[in-house]
Amino acid sequence: MAFIGMDHGTTGISFCIMDDNEEIIDIFKIGREQSKKGEVSPVEELSKRVDLDSVKLMAITYSMGDGINKISPIDKVKDRGILSIDGAGKVTGGGTSVYSELQSTNIPAILIPGLHKDSDSLDPLFRAAYSHQASPEKVSICYNAFKETGWENMIVADISSNSVDILIENSRIKGAMDACVGAMGVIHGPLDLQMIRDIDEGKCSANEAFSNAGAVKIAGIEGKVANLKDALFEKYTDGDEDAKLAVDTLIMTVAMEIAGLIAVSKNKIEGVVLTGSVGSCKDPFDFEKEINKYLKDNYPLKVISKESGAIGAAQIAFDLYNGKKEILGIPAEY
Repeated sequence: MAFIGMDHGTTGISFCIMDDNEEIIDIFKIGREQSKKGEVSPVEELSKRVDLDSVKLMAITYSMGDGINKISPIDKVKDRGILSIDGAGKVTGGGTSVYSELQSTNIPAILIPGLHKDSDSLDPLFRAAYSHQASPEKVSICYNAFKETGWENMIVADISSNSVDILIENSRIKGAMDACVGAMGVIHGPLDLQMIRDIDEGKCSANEAFSNAGAVKIAGIEGKVANLKDALFEKYTDGDEDAKLAVDTLIMTVAMEIAGLIAVSKNKIEGVVLTGSVGSCKDPFDFEKEINKYLKDNYPLKVISKESGAIGAAQIAFDLYNGKKEILGIPAEY
């Protein structure tokens, strides 16, 4: 038997294949542009690594996930589980083509929802304050963090193209801060006053502002999305002052967001989990070490794989197949 998890990320779509002992068989990534152009097939790539007839369940994420509030079989989900793709960051169509191809197979598959105002599992205060809090892969990231640590009360910080921090209490996701209102990531960031003015004056759309408000803006870096992180790290390694300021600012905003979630938690936080391509990195800077300078109460820090979105999705598929009825407070129809 095998189980598959899929993470629909900003720069690519990642897959994790897991056996019936919860051991990882393989993890691989497909570029969004490659998928859109038909240069690579997710089904072909999966079939190279596992007998598709042996797959008992696949858990996938897609876009905002704001059209559903339960983990549901994809054949019962309308409009791929989203309300709209407008204003949701860079749209390439690569994720849509992967979704459609996977849907056309005989592999049993479920769709993981995002966290939003209609998510019954969340604290009503978060639902009232924010229409959207996190996309679906943040749920699978949190599940991988839960399985790795066993902590029932924690903050999960996913730092990569964007930054989203999630509050978990009593093994339930209670709230989160989305990238457009909270900490900046490498590419995306919150809409501040100047950006709102630029939008009102017609200089850019809200989505364009959001998609260019991250650390790369401070560092003065432009280019293809898939290359921006490497360009930032290269400038940082070369001692560029703007790149250092960009990274330091990103870290500060993440620390501020983590501290805010700790402050509103009703339970004592057991620790903070770091993940994502930036959150898990050790070179050219140690994110764990840098963020710890801000966390005054010395909370335990745990770094998990930057592929935690795909890994957690596979773990969700495994546990639902084996009888679980909910994941971190989110009900499952499977």
